[in-house]
Amino acid sequence: MKYILLHGLGQNSSSWENTVKVMNRKSDILCPNLLEWISNTEPCYPYLYQALENYCESWNEPLNLCGLSLGGILALHYTIAHSEKVNSLALIGTQISMPKNILKFQNIIFKLMPNSAFQKIGIRKNDMIDLCKSMMDLDFSKDLKKISCQVLVICGEKDKANKSASLKLKQELPHAELFMIPHAGHEVNLDSPAELGKKLNIFFQCNENEETNKITNFFQPKMEKDNSIYMR
Repeated sequence: MKYILLHGLGQNSSSWENTVKVMNRKSDILCPNLLEWISNTEPCYPYLYQALENYCESWNEPLNLCGLSLGGILALHYTIAHSEKVNSLALIGTQISMPKNILKFQNIIFKLMPNSAFQKIGIRKNDMIDLCKSMMDLDFSKDLKKISCQVLVICGEKDKANKSASLKLKQELPHAELFMIPHAGHEVNLDSPAELGKKLNIFFQCNENEETNKITNFFQPKMEKDNSIYMR
């Protein structure tokens, strides 16, 4: 199975580097650069999400998704729309409905920042602002019931802006557990990468074992029936 790690706004694929170092099955871990997906299109959320759908369609097998912030929103959206495709889901500092005031304030900060700050992550300043604007009306609160897989909700202990959303995800999702990472802020993959990697290892391994057991149990009755024929 593949493990797809989706980075946050203002990050890139290298933001997962130190987390991946402590994770198992490195050959199956994928860390796409999200902003590259919209580098030649209009910088808006619908195009970015469509790119994720196209990316995930490359594999005819269950996927394990993990996303932080923007990446978490994308992973949540995809799991709601394609629950049959997702084996497990990890959400880090992820909102259920977009806090418009925070996004508006964030865009004000972006306008004050130099263009060079955005070049480092591969996007122009105005494109980043447009991307944030396109996310203002996102709200997945009514669709959470469509998620049937196991979910790990992670929040940094110092990430006050996303604590309430993390608690709500734990309450609303029937198969969710919540884990707070000590001393970490919003960017858990940068603040506590080793701790995050260890927790993801445990979560993904447990769910991989569960999926294997489901497959075994599915075929077991048939195997027993076939064996009984030969025993006669």
